[in-house]
Amino acid sequence: MSDCVFCSIVAGTIPSVKVAEDETTLAFMDIDPGAEGHLLVIPKRHSADLLEIPADDLVATTLAAQRVAKAAIDGLEADGVNLLNCSGTAAWQTVLHFHLHVIPRYHDKVNRQDRLELPFEPGRPAEPDTLAQHARLIAAEIVR
Repeated sequence: MSDCVFCSIVAGTIPSVKVAEDETTLAFMDIDPGAEGHLLVIPKRHSADLLEIPADDLVATTLAAQRVAKAAIDGLEADGVNLLNCSGTAAWQTVLHFHLHVIPRYHDKVNRQDRLELPFEPGRPAEPDTLAQHARLIAAEIVR
């Protein structure tokens, strides 16, 4: 797709700082990192989001993200890692090409430029009836 920035990165028409590449996937540094060492892992073949990506590309991209995450933790001496996918604009997806954020995390937030915070307040459990209702609605769609 000529108007997709990530497809242009795959094609080499937009520069990137590549970290790893194979036949199916590409990992490169995020230009607006949430923490030191923040990377993106993408399938080379275009898919808009999690709902569109073929299973084989999803598996390859996830396994590549796992390899990159291990290397980031070891290479950067990170204390942990977040693996994040945003699917759809309501979920903060800004580039409509499936991608996984691999974000090394650090206890030292200041010196490691770790600026991510949870977008919700944990510790506010849902009502059991509401959980059961949502589970029924989702499960009914899976059966289809």
